[in-house]
Amino acid sequence: MNSKIEILTEEQRIAVVIPSYRVTAHIAGVIAAIGPEVWRIYVVDDACPDGSGEHVVNVCSDPRIKVLPHDLNKGVGGAVMTGYQAAIADGASIIVKVDGDGQMDPALIPLFIEPILAGEADYAKGNRFFDLEEVRSMPRARLFGNAVLSLMAKLSTGYWDLFDPTNGYTAIHRDMARLLPLDKISQRYFFETDILFRLNTLRAVVVDVPMEAKYGEEVSNLKISKIVGEFLLKHARNFAKRIFYNYYLRGMSLASIELPLGLLMLSFGTVFGSYHWLESASNGVATPAGTVMLSALPILMGVQLIMAFLGYDIATVPKRPRHAKHRKRPKP
Repeated sequence: MNSKIEILTEEQRIAVVIPSYRVTAHIAGVIAAIGPEVWRIYVVDDACPDGSGEHVVNVCSDPRIKVLPHDLNKGVGGAVMTGYQAAIADGASIIVKVDGDGQMDPALIPLFIEPILAGEADYAKGNRFFDLEEVRSMPRARLFGNAVLSLMAKLSTGYWDLFDPTNGYTAIHRDMARLLPLDKISQRYFFETDILFRLNTLRAVVVDVPMEAKYGEEVSNLKISKIVGEFLLKHARNFAKRIFYNYYLRGMSLASIELPLGLLMLSFGTVFGSYHWLESASNGVATPAGTVMLSALPILMGVQLIMAFLGYDIATVPKRPRHAKHRKRPKP
């Protein structure tokens, strides 16, 4: 009986991390909307020029609040990692990340923690695209930018079944948070997809949680046009790391052969065909049919092998939660 009570107490330790930077106009309302299911609230003042942490201390009397100040700005990722570290040290069972700008409804927190408590997922992530009618309310520039970033994120993280990988409304079980290299995760806006990449290498199960985003008078600090190039390079790096970790370092499969062979054949066919096409064009003669076939066949076979690899990669998205293996069960 005592063990059962202890387990229930641990499961009720829901922590919320709120990275705070230029959100003094909204953060008090966000905190006020957090329900009684939450055990502790960590407000991380990321060297905010508006004094977000001091503002929270002055206007919020909620005893669950702990303000964690940064002397230097670390970025939203760095602020969240500070909150993760504090929550893990204090014994939180599930850590939810909510922005302080009012775009994420705290009333949805029970929906995010439900699949984790049920042992169905290790990490829950918001999905703003579930209701197509609600998508129309999103600013078009933000919608297009998120679509591009989401496609890149699917490739680099391996979570092909996620519909909104760049969403920042998340919840994570403490067992998975402990396994994350918090000091290596990107400290700026890339941290959301960087976490997904690292969760995939841990074979963690990630699920979508349908949600509605609010777009009011708040000003976003994220400029899509300025970070697309940076994100592209980081996605390419993480994609290469994920493929090496999952398909060569930890195990080998047919897909481990399909990808390099497909890339090799595609590259050969493209280079060979381009060279002979330029040579024929400069000489004013038609390219021989045999030369065309020697370039076309490797291209076609290379594309097929790469598509086969992607099909295998999509089919191997993690399905078995890791933290469920270690869950304690009450004695009869």
